[in-house]
Amino acid sequence: MSKEASIELKNLPSLMSLYRKIFFVRKPGWDQQPLPHIQVQVPQVKVHADKVTQYAKVCGFQFDGINLPLTYLYVKAFRLHATIFTDEQITFPLLGMIHLKNSISQYRPLTINDVFDLKCRIKTSRMASAGLEFDIISEATIDGELVWQACSTYLYRIEGQKSRVRPPKAAEMDWSSPLCWQLDEDTGRRYAKASGDYNLIHLHPLLSKRFGFDRVLAHGMWSKARCVAQLMPHIGDKPCRIDVEFKLPVFMPATVQFGAQVETEGWHFELRDQRGRRPHLTGQVTFIS
Repeated sequence: MSKEASIELKNLPSLMSLYRKIFFVRKPGWDQQPLPHIQVQVPQVKVHADKVTQYAKVCGFQFDGINLPLTYLYVKAFRLHATIFTDEQITFPLLGMIHLKNSISQYRPLTINDVFDLKCRIKTSRMASAGLEFDIISEATIDGELVWQACSTYLYRIEGQKSRVRPPKAAEMDWSSPLCWQLDEDTGRRYAKASGDYNLIHLHPLLSKRFGFDRVLAHGMWSKARCVAQLMPHIGDKPCRIDVEFKLPVFMPATVQFGAQVETEGWHFELRDQRGRRPHLTGQVTFIS
């Protein structure tokens, strides 16, 4: 049976202190046991206008000084993800893990004046063709009311397991007039400064080469946030769920294309390569009635 653990924190942990564990504490790899049911929670989390402003600027949101960007609470929740990853019961390292999918649901507008109770937990794990997949659920409540929720699906590659070799295909959608975005090499560093997420593969080529990449990679959650920011005039303050699948990495500097089309219950969107042929990210906005 899976072990259970509940961790209650007084304050959000510093990602820098967690990264010291991530970078310098060696872990042997998955022990072939079911993942423990670890839950981490922290009360009374506040946000600061200057940090939200910085985040909004790098991700392309039009921040009015009050209403939080839809994706902002993820940068707070990720500190609890990292707490789970560095727990001694998790026997494999965070570095090298792949973020496959992310879903965010927001049930009402949230502001910089709100105070949140945050909770994250490992929900399920399963064997896949490339390794071990597992989900982490994040929840934000205000006075017991669920106002924001996210599910992140991660993959820990297992040596000897088959990995996907076919390149992903773009969706059937109108791509006659996409938007083109130029991504500078420092995008990852600016996102790290705004979010606190200093994953080395997003910061500098000399660092990313240590992990087998010739260039820095765009952060997947930056890519999602940038797409959501573009769609905000259509989303407004309506409750919604935004699902994305991360397909191909974006190596920076880069030129990417963004396109979206309206559907019955929301919007479909994709972020593609410079030629508009291969998707880096595919997503769906679904309005919640």
